[in-house]
Amino acid sequence: MQGGFLDRLKSAFTRPADETGLPEGLRIYAVGDVHGRDDLLAELHGLIEVDAKARPFDRNILIYLGDYVDRGLRSKEVLDRLTGNRLDGFEQVFLKGNHELAMLQFLEDASFGKDWKYYGGLETLHSYGIKELTLTDDPAAFERAREDFEEVLPAAHRHFLENLEVSAEFGGYFFVHAGVRPGIALHRQIEEDLLWIREEFLTSRGSFGKCVIHGHTPNEEVVVRSNRIGIDTGAYMTGVLTALVLEGGGRRFIQTGANARALTQAG
Repeated sequence: MQGGFLDRLKSAFTRPADETGLPEGLRIYAVGDVHGRDDLLAELHGLIEVDAKARPFDRNILIYLGDYVDRGLRSKEVLDRLTGNRLDGFEQVFLKGNHELAMLQFLEDASFGKDWKYYGGLETLHSYGIKELTLTDDPAAFERAREDFEEVLPAAHRHFLENLEVSAEFGGYFFVHAGVRPGIALHRQIEEDLLWIREEFLTSRGSFGKCVIHGHTPNEEVVVRSNRIGIDTGAYMTGVLTALVLEGGGRRFIQTGANARALTQAG
C-alpha cells in the first residue's frame, strides 16, 4: 500500500509541468478580444457552429477571453448577444478583461470617466445612447453620464460584467485575458496581472506550467510561442476576429472579417 502511494507521489513530481492537449472527446473554441465588433462576433459564431457540426465532438466549450466592450461601436449589441440566446450544444465560459473592469469602475466613480472616455469608453457610452461626453470633459457631465448609464444599462449586462471569471484551465491549457506573471504558480496568480500584464509575460521564454491562451495585446497575426498563444488580432482595427480551436494535441484557427481565412497548425 505504502509503495503504491510513494509511486504515485513520485510520478506527480516527475510528470512534465507543461503537459499539453485535451482529453479525448473535448474541443475548445477560444475567442479573442471582440471590442464592440458585434458584426464580427456574429459571423464568427456562425463559422464556429458550422465547424462543430462538420466535426462532431462529445463536448464543445466556448471560452471568451474578455474585452467585449470599448473601442468598437457596438458594445451594447455584443453584450446583448452574449447575455441572450446561447449557442446550442456549447458550454460557455466568459473571462474578464481590463475593459470590463474599467466599465464597472465608471459605474462606481464618475471621475474615472475622464480616463475611460479616451480608453474606448466613449464608444461604449454611445452604443447605449449616452452622448453627454462627446464634446466635453466637464466633471458635471461625467456625473450625468454615469447616472444616465446606470439607468439604461440592462440588469442582465451588469450581472454579466460582475460575474466574469478571471481564468480557466482545461487539460494542458490555461486561459486568461492578459497573461500571467513568470515565476508564480498558476494557482497563485493575482487578478491585476491576469487582466493587465504585458512585457514581463510576453518576453518570457520559460514554461508557465501550462500553455497560456491569451488576448489583450493586439497583433495582426496570431502569435504562437512554445509557452503561450496570443489570439487578439485587433478586431476593431483590422476587421479580423480570431478563434483558436483545440482538439486533443492539435491546434487550428478560425478567422473572420474582410480578410477571413482558416489556419491550421499541428499540435
